[in-house]
Amino acid sequence: VQLQASGGGLVQPGGSLRLSCAASISIFSFRNMGWYRQTPGKPRQLVAAVTTGGSTTYVDSVKGRFTISKDNAKNTVYLQMNSLKPEDTAVYYCNAEEVYWGKGTQVTVSS
Repeated sequence: VQLQASGGGLVQPGGSLRLSCAASISIFSFRNMGWYRQTPGKPRQLVAAVTTGGSTTYVDSVKGRFTISKDNAKNTVYLQMNSLKPEDTAVYYCNAEEVYWGKGTQVTVSS
């Protein structure tokens, strides 16, 4: 299983980015998929997750700003990030089933 994450970059505070995670197999195979983030010296933290049935979970700090979604036909999970803050700066990782990881994509929020 391969997960390919993309979409990171540098954005000003208040801006938006959309991360994409393309899976090498059908995402129907996974009971859940999610996005994690990590900053230096801190453990990786779950940001958002979505189940096969479409139920979603968010960490409190991103509720109302981030939206996780999936396109089953494209085997891709997205993380739409709006109203970005400097504290959202991190390396973001795509995950499936808490087992499979994609390479991280850097998100930097700075003026």
